Amino acid sequence: MEPLRELSQLILQYRDTSPLATSQRELLGLHFSATRTAPKPIHRIYEPVFSLVVQGEKQVVVGDKMFTCSAGQFLVVSADLPITIRISIATTKQPYVVMGMKLDAAKVAALLLETAAADGLPVEAAAMGLSEAPHELLEALVRLIRLLDHPRDLPVLAPFLEREILWRLLCSEQGHRVRQIGLADSRLSQIGRAMRWMRDNYSESVRIENLARLSGMSVTSFHRQFRAVALMSPLQYLKNVRLHEARALLLAGGQDVAAVGHAVGYDSPSQFSREYRRAYGSPPGQDARLLRASNGTPAKATTTMR
Repeated sequence: MEPLRELSQLILQYRDTSPLATSQRELLGLHFSATRTAPKPIHRIYEPVFSLVVQGEKQVVVGDKMFTCSAGQFLVVSADLPITIRISIATTKQPYVVMGMKLDAAKVAALLLETAAADGLPVEAAAMGLSEAPHELLEALVRLIRLLDHPRDLPVLAPFLEREILWRLLCSEQGHRVRQIGLADSRLSQIGRAMRWMRDNYSESVRIENLARLSGMSVTSFHRQFRAVALMSPLQYLKNVRLHEARALLLAGGQDVAAVGHAVGYDSPSQFSREYRRAYGSPPGQDARLLRASNGTPAKATTTMR
């Protein structure tokens, strides 16, 4: 069977399945998703991940760039990026189907050391890229997901297949982005320190000079390098993180709009409401009510691969 077609069948089979299979997927760092309708735009913070569209199409917006990812194409994200997803093709007969796999820095680094795959190769690039999936990569993914039917084999064979998938990614057009994840002295690693600080301390006031110092760069170089990696400025990045966290707090309930704005670092309630509406299309309170109504239950701030 053609790999994409088999992947679609396997994902539709396993995305809503037993708790055991779900825990097995989580151990492998896999995420499956499918929908027969095109929902409203989805706002997420992607952590380093490989994401393959198996069927349908999505548009991913990061900073001022948009990536259109169709069936058989994959994205590699090599840093924590605030993104917006619009599912553009999804029908009852042919649902939108996607799978993702977390990219672990330690595993990438170990593979680079064993294979010398970093030698003499460029590693600096924006933290998101799009390519056609090679046939060898698709076949390895099929073999990995088939293991969910064989729980006895999974702990023995899955690590080998995960290594093969990482190797196929390293050898693909997006290999330079995957390498960035595993190299401690890459530009991505330096900028990543500032990104992690902003994600962990989003409610605090920020001085660009301190972020530049944390990254080991001058202010001018930091601005230039940050935009090259994240496709947005440091302040745009921080605003996206704050609004993402605010939306999660509002969805969970328990605080009024002004308190949520203050909790994520906004001193001005009017500025918070204005920027929130610009990002999500509705004022904070209204957006939270609509989200709670559509979800049915409160939600925590999580990273979901779509």
